[in-house]
Amino acid sequence: MRVTDLYQQKAGKPIISFEFSRPKNDKAAANLDKALETLKVAAPDYVSVTFGAGGSSREGSFELVEKLKHEKGFEVVAYLAGIGLGPDDLCACLDKFSSLGVETILAIRGDEPTWDDQYEAHPAALPHASDLLGFIRSRYDFCLGAAGYPEGHLEAESKEKDLAYLKLKVEQGAGYIVAQYCYDNQFFFDFVKRARVAGITVPIFAGIMPIYTTKLMENLAKICGATITETVRQGLGKTGDDKKAVTQLGVDFATEQCRELLDHGVDGIHFYTMNRGNTVSAVLRTLRSEGLL
Repeated sequence: MRVTDLYQQKAGKPIISFEFSRPKNDKAAANLDKALETLKVAAPDYVSVTFGAGGSSREGSFELVEKLKHEKGFEVVAYLAGIGLGPDDLCACLDKFSSLGVETILAIRGDEPTWDDQYEAHPAALPHASDLLGFIRSRYDFCLGAAGYPEGHLEAESKEKDLAYLKLKVEQGAGYIVAQYCYDNQFFFDFVKRARVAGITVPIFAGIMPIYTTKLMENLAKICGATITETVRQGLGKTGDDKKAVTQLGVDFATEQCRELLDHGVDGIHFYTMNRGNTVSAVLRTLRSEGLL
């Protein structure tokens, strides 16, 4: 499955996709299996599998790709993070993905695994996602995707510079863009507008990160640079310590975000599931019951 072909086949209807990551222990694996059963019914157009920094979880990524594609029957996109990996390692990963039947790669730079004392970057590692895209395009026939940042990458000098790098990613072969999540859709709308003005014409999918727990939301926002809006904070302030109320807020807020995105003709919606199933499933049930999907 090539995402760009799928987008053409959908003929103006939005792509719906889910992101998963390899489970770190047996309990996490069991929870993921439950989530997969729930989300299989939600019938995404494709799912994606993350790739550990510096290749730290590559074997787990390969195993999850194989499971999702060959056991669960999903169409699968594989992430590839180039940080720290030399050309031979990159080719080994790409060859493995190809052997598993993967046809689309989401190419990202990734972040150094600062938690790994043994980590040492390969001297010939590629410094940027655009370099990784060019590397893959010159050697393989994968459909390629890239990441975009509506609020700007944390390390970017400015949104303008960040957009220039995004355009370079497209010039290096990215056929579609998956946006980092944000809690205010206006960030995404402005991002798409600026991208189109800059001459970026490929499909741009919005990222949705439902609020699963307050702690997880806060931690992820720091890592990703996502603004936690006053609307979100006020909503959480009304839930107190009621976990069920927080979960319902997450469902309701994500549903409203998606309604607005769909009303604006979004190319696709990519759900960051955090290997959980109930929230995303509830959002999609509501949207479909309203005839929005």
